[in-house]
Amino acid sequence: MPESKQAKSEGTSAPSERPDATIVNLSNTKLYILDTNILLHEPLAFMSFKENDVVVPMTVLEELDYIKDSKKDVARDARVSIRAMEDLLHDATPEQMLDGVSMHGLGAGETAPTGSLSIFADLTMPVNQQVFTSNENDNRIINVALHLQKKLAPRQVVLVTKDINMRLKAKGAGMGLVEDYRTDQLVTDIKYLSKGYHQFEGSFWEQVTSVESFTEGRDTIHTIDKRVLPEAYINEFLIDDTKQFAGIVESINNDTLEVLDLGYERLMSRRAWGISPKNIGQAMALHALLDPHIDLCVLTGPAGSGKTLLALAAALEMVIEKNMYDKIIVTRSTPEIAESIGFLPGTEEEKMAPWLAAITDSLEVLHKNDENTKGSMSYIMEKANIQFKSVNFMRGRSIQNAIVILDESQNLTASQLKTIITRCGEGTKLICGGNLAQIDSNYLSAVTSGLTYIVEKFKNFSGSATFNLDGVVRSRLAEFAEKEL
Repeated sequence: MPESKQAKSEGTSAPSERPDATIVNLSNTKLYILDTNILLHEPLAFMSFKENDVVVPMTVLEELDYIKDSKKDVARDARVSIRAMEDLLHDATPEQMLDGVSMHGLGAGETAPTGSLSIFADLTMPVNQQVFTSNENDNRIINVALHLQKKLAPRQVVLVTKDINMRLKAKGAGMGLVEDYRTDQLVTDIKYLSKGYHQFEGSFWEQVTSVESFTEGRDTIHTIDKRVLPEAYINEFLIDDTKQFAGIVESINNDTLEVLDLGYERLMSRRAWGISPKNIGQAMALHALLDPHIDLCVLTGPAGSGKTLLALAAALEMVIEKNMYDKIIVTRSTPEIAESIGFLPGTEEEKMAPWLAAITDSLEVLHKNDENTKGSMSYIMEKANIQFKSVNFMRGRSIQNAIVILDESQNLTASQLKTIITRCGEGTKLICGGNLAQIDSNYLSAVTSGLTYIVEKFKNFSGSATFNLDGVVRSRLAEFAEKEL
């Protein structure tokens, strides 16, 4: 560790006349300036830059202060971030807060931070040091980045923001290094995202040189060489082009894979609440949805691929027909929900109904052939104890023995999804559905969505399964639109 940094971490460095005096000698590390949206996306993001130093402009603290008392769904994230920074800085003098307080000891392992966190008093910057003279918050933060870039040269100074337009403005104003926050990005392109299955060219058995098979009850399990599929993960489905074989990876050893033989035709013949799969993707998803040993099912795919319909049909089958769960809780994230739900009339369920029309639409499809469709829907909603809940009210709860359907989860960050997943108690199954091509958040993309994050993080967890449903089955109109528009 450089001598100047060691002195700073011990709190023995003398107060300097300028905020950047201490860090100017650390040209072997970078200085990251964080925008507000980074701390709302990941409240502890300032701890994610390892040996590099982090600067939080005063304008960012002002924005966090405004948001923490608002009704927005990110208010909690703002409070968490503020408390975490206060825990680190509460014993620091004003001079030390400007110079930087070491984050050494805040974490463990190779990713633990060893750099410093400092506050930059940008509200008092002289006008002659500002590139942007308008008083917009984004412009203030860019001014800080440009000032430190000039002052600390040749040290690398990086502005980190999830706002695409702010990145363009900063680059246009002369900022050399502007980045998105990618610490929680596990794939570089959505095409590399796990699909939940592997399709072999030709016949599956042509790929296998040796196999040992044994039977447990009605199940047949094949032990094959791991070299057939070196990158296999638990609960990954295996199919082939011949439509003769379908299996699922049950366990992975050093040199072998254990594959449960599901049978292609048997998989396609599964039914739930009167519906059967229209393609092999839906068949694989339905198998996992109906498996009580799988606690988390993640369904991705385009609009019209059957995500919501399959989830609801499987939930009704397991709650009403099989009595495996007590209730169905349906929730979703909507960007404006926190501010608009309070103005809607009725109970929480009635307030949520407009946002969860996809569920009621699917319920209507499942009972469209009944003599009295609306009567059947009302009966089933009461029988299955279907509850519509706002995602904001999921915090602090412990949900037991229920099926939770989380719709439109592509709009959630990794930390927001973690909050919901950790609410699931004993005997609860969580079904997350989302279309990564329809992200409404201003600061999320397909590769940074929390849905993408959990697909990759949970793919080796034996209690989870993921599926990418790539066939549009809603109608030929929807299929054509998905391909051509």
